[in-house]
Amino acid sequence: MRISSKHWTLIVLAALIAIAPLFFPSGYYFRVGSTIFVNALAVTGIVILTGYAGQISLGHAGFAGIGGYACALAPVHLGLPSALSVVLGAAVSGALAWLVGRPILRLKGYYLGVASLGFGILVAMVLNNERQLTKGPDGIAVPDPGLRSLIKGWGLDLSNGQFWYAMTGIALVIGAWLALNLYHSPTGRALRALHGSEIAAGTVGIDVAGAKLKAFVVSAVYASVSGSLLALQNRFITPDIAGFMHSIEMVTMAVLGVKIQ
Repeated sequence: MRISSKHWTLIVLAALIAIAPLFFPSGYYFRVGSTIFVNALAVTGIVILTGYAGQISLGHAGFAGIGGYACALAPVHLGLPSALSVVLGAAVSGALAWLVGRPILRLKGYYLGVASLGFGILVAMVLNNERQLTKGPDGIAVPDPGLRSLIKGWGLDLSNGQFWYAMTGIALVIGAWLALNLYHSPTGRALRALHGSEIAAGTVGIDVAGAKLKAFVVSAVYASVSGSLLALQNRFITPDIAGFMHSIEMVTMAVLGVKIQ
């Protein structure tokens, strides 16, 4: 059976994640690795929006903030387990991306970037000022998800760093698999056509507005999940996760990744 280049990419990624710990000089590097994986997951979402569809966003940190604070607030105020809190954050982010994306995706280039930046700033302002709920700039503790204890009960005793290295690595592989499948799907081909020329894409029957909105929503969900994983790993979160600089970091990492390729 011939293995496609898509599957080879995933196999190499999974192998690198599995083999890398053999060369770690100390447990500290598990934390470094998990942080890299969380950021890579967010960047994968940016690649779908910018690399596939040719749209730009400078406010995606806002969705990361929503995902992170969902894991801090939902277990306390709604009694949800951490796994469902991640799903809740992703659902809220996707819904907001759909609502926000419908008007702003009519814009192009720098105008779209500025409009999306406004959304990110708005989320950061809410997180900073709603002190009674979010504790403001001081940040808020994130409840222990308890997953490590559950796995320990199965006979697998991992350190905190090892556990989150594995969890974020698995999340990244799944995220990359979904992104690659999207790339080779009819929707992915429509997004790539859109990137080439919106006018040409429209003339061959592609729903330009709908395709852009799908990419925006999917990328927002990626950002939200990355924010949730970061919050759960650190057990603490501040409004900085939704700040402008975090959005710039995401875009910069995506651009550098493409340049390196």
